[in-house]
This record gives sequence, C-alpha cells and structure tokens, in this order.
Amino acid sequence: MSNQQRETFFTKPVNLYYMLLGSTLGLSILGLVMVFSASSIYSLGAKGSSYAIVLRQFIFLLISIPMAWVFSRLSLVQWKLIARFGFLVSIILLGIVQIFGKSVNGNHNWISLGFVDVQPSEVAKFLMIVWAGFMLAKQERSGVEHTVVLKYIAPAFLICIALVMRGGDLGTACIFACILAGLLWVSGLRLGIFGAGLSIGLVGLTIAIYTTPYRLERFMVFLNPFAEDQYKHYGWQPAHSLLGLASGGIFGVGLGASRQKWGNLAEAHTDFIFAVIGEELGLFGTIATLLLLSILIFSIFKLALRANDPMVRYVASGFGCWIAIQSILNIGSAISVLPVVGVTLPLVSYGGSALISTYMGIGFVLGAARRDPVIYRELQESGIKWLR
Repeated sequence: MSNQQRETFFTKPVNLYYMLLGSTLGLSILGLVMVFSASSIYSLGAKGSSYAIVLRQFIFLLISIPMAWVFSRLSLVQWKLIARFGFLVSIILLGIVQIFGKSVNGNHNWISLGFVDVQPSEVAKFLMIVWAGFMLAKQERSGVEHTVVLKYIAPAFLICIALVMRGGDLGTACIFACILAGLLWVSGLRLGIFGAGLSIGLVGLTIAIYTTPYRLERFMVFLNPFAEDQYKHYGWQPAHSLLGLASGGIFGVGLGASRQKWGNLAEAHTDFIFAVIGEELGLFGTIATLLLLSILIFSIFKLALRANDPMVRYVASGFGCWIAIQSILNIGSAISVLPVVGVTLPLVSYGGSALISTYMGIGFVLGAARRDPVIYRELQESGIKWLR
C-alpha cells in the first residue's frame, strides 16, 4: 500500500508543482537562517552589524519572490519575445563588466552600484538558456538537423565563456559550459559530435588550469588539503571545510555554534555555506539540504518532460542543468572531491544576483506548469487562489 501511495504522489502532475514550490521555499528559508549564522561574525567586523549581510539577503528574497510570481504569469508569446534578445542582452551585460567592472577575490566579474555589488553573469546564464531554448525550438519545428546548435548556439556560448574567462572567473565559465553541454544532450546531438565537443571542452579546461599558477595549485591540492606544504596555503579552505563537516556529527554542534566561521573558513556564507550547515546541523542538516535540492531538480526535469512546447522543454531542462551542476560544484568543493571553483549553492548561499536569477528560472518553470492543462485544472480545484 505504501509503495502505491509513493508512486501515486510522484506521478500525480500537480504534486510536481507543489514539490517545486515547497523545495524552493524550503531552501530559501534554510538559506536565510544559515546566511545569518555563517555571516554574523564577518558581518560584525566588516559592516559593523551582525545583521547587515542577512538583511541584504532578505531584501533580495523580497524582490525575488514577486518577480518569480510575475514571470510565472508571462505568456509563451511574451517569453519568445524576451528570448529573441537574450543573447544580445547577455553580451551587453558581460561587456559592461569588462569596461566598468570591479574585481572581488581575484575575479573581475562584478559591477558596483554603490550600495551593493551585482554579478551580471548570473542574469546572463538565465538569458542564454532562454535564448538557446528558443533557437532549439525553431530548429525542431523546421526539421533541420542540428544546424542551429552547430552554427549559432555553441559559438554564442563560447563568446560568453570567453568574456567570463577574461575576468578570471573559471567557476562561472564552467557553469556556462555545462549548461551548453546539457542543452546539446537534450537536443539529441549525435553522440560522436557531443563527445568531440566534450573533449575539446576538457582540453580547454586543462589549458585554463595549467596556464594559471593559483588554479593549478587549487587543482593539485584538493585531494589532500592537509598536506604539510599546502595546508596553510591553498589547502586552507578545503581543509577547514572538511574539519567543519567532520565535527558536526549526526545532529551538529548547534545552530550558530560553528567554530570554523570565526575566521578559519573564508567565504563561509557563500562558497562554503554547506560546510557550516554540516558543522551546525550535522549529517541531518546536510541530508535535508541534499533532499531539498534533489526535489527541486527532480520537479524541474519532470515538468520539462511534460511540456508540449519545445521551447519550454529546452529552457526548463537547461535551467535544471544549471541548478544541478552548480550544486555539484559547490558541494564537491566543500567536501573536497572537486577543486575550489568559487560558485554559490543555489538558493542557500548569500548572493543577490544569484538569488534573483535563480528565481527568474523558477518563475519560468512555474509558468510552464500552469500552462499544463492537467496541472492547471487541479490547481483550480484546490480552491487556493494564489496557487492559480
């Protein structure tokens, strides 16, 4: 009986909508709590108040939620109009960074607005996915095999990657590359061409690592951050991330009681927030975080598969690839199975640009769910007006 109930829950279309909403709100609330806990010490020293950073995150969340609601109400015609200019706007945003940008932690990918720094590459990720989905849908309707992918989409992404790499941000460049790979896979690109493209990408990544000393050091140290000659250098962050995770046990040392955030673990509220979760909330907290992320990604891909319009299917799949690969890179860095690449954990880490762009994508997928006749009928029958 329980197996039948479990199968019914996951196969009932409207539950995908609820899973997407629930996991998004759950991760957002967890993010607010953990950003406050992880940033309080740094915020007090740098900003003069323990609440300065979490207050900014809260304000960005208040902006993001209504934005996602508006985006979920846009028609497919409106999305196609936005998609037409996605690539152009992305190039303009990334180009502005090259002219007026500022460097943060060695990466020249930020623009200062005075009261806050923004990262245009986050919005560019979303716009490029929407544009690529639109182009792939045009290809599918025309019946021409992969000409759009080979002639337009791949070169466009390579231009974005080149602009991001010009600012030294290998982590964001990797995410752009992985989004491209995900879209190519979903589009049905022949395995031989896909494998050749993947090989070229890996060669490019190898060159980017080996031609930059600090990247090479990070790559060489991640498997043994406690090595005597590296512990106090490039091994410091991954080592203290592991120490935090290891000291958490099953239920953690208690919310707010992290020892690593007291200056040992840099970027505790951004790149290494997963380590603080593990230290303060223990194995229970890390599993809960992974479960929420899994539900979010699962619901996105399932809703993508249900979409009748090819553009919706491609864009939702691209967004799912984005969330999945960024989660893997962030958590992989925290547990030292991947080199530190400096990307945030979606919806959990501090970062206004990342939060807003992620909610843009969630708004698109929610809109796709609402356009599903079966889901919309069940939402109407629920009697909850704000869900409709």
